[in-house]
Amino acid sequence: MPDYITRQNIRYSEFHEVRNLFFESLCAAEQHWFFVQGHDAYVHELYLPALSSLLNGIEASLRVTLHLLNRDAEQQDIRDLSPYRVLSNKLILQAQGAGMPVRYLAFNDENDFLAHLTSEKPNKIDVGIVRLRNNICHGNVMDFVNVDLGPENSYFSPELLKTVTEQVLAISADWCEALGQFRKTNGFNHYNRTDAS
Repeated sequence: MPDYITRQNIRYSEFHEVRNLFFESLCAAEQHWFFVQGHDAYVHELYLPALSSLLNGIEASLRVTLHLLNRDAEQQDIRDLSPYRVLSNKLILQAQGAGMPVRYLAFNDENDFLAHLTSEKPNKIDVGIVRLRNNICHGNVMDFVNVDLGPENSYFSPELLKTVTEQVLAISADWCEALGQFRKTNGFNHYNRTDAS
C-alpha cells in the first residue's frame, strides 16, 4: 500500500495531466480557462459550477473559433465577438460547416446526434449538449431531481450532477483535443502537445 505522499503525488500528476490537456490543446486563455476551472471544480466535488464552466467552455470554444475563421485577416482584435451567438444546434451546424470536429460534442449514447442537429421547427430537437446547457445555465435542474422516495420526498443536491459532469468532462477532453488540432491546422495554435508516455 503506497504511503500518503505517494498517493498524493499520483493523484496530482493525474490532476495536472488533464488540466494540461486543456491548456496545451487550445492555447487560448479565452477558452481553456473554462475547461481548467470546470475540471478543478469537479476535482473538489463542486459539480454545479464544474458543469456550468465546462458547458460555457464548449460554447466559448465554438464561438471564438468560428469568429476567428470568419474575421478579416487584418483584424487582430477578437473582442468584437457577437453576444447573440450562444450554444445551439445552429451554432454547432455552423461549426460543422466550417469543418470543426463537432461529432465530439455528442454523448456516448446519443446515436441520433446528427439527426437532431439538423432537425427544424416544428420538429426541432436540441442535441444533448445544447439541451443540457440550456437547462443548467438557466437554473433548470428538474431532470436531476431525485424522486426515489416518492414525489413528496423529492430533492435536488449538486451531487446528483456528478455523473453528467463526468460525461461532459470526458466530452470536453475529447472535444478540446480534436479542436486543438483543427485550430493548429487553421493557424490558431502555436503549441505541439507532447505525449506523456
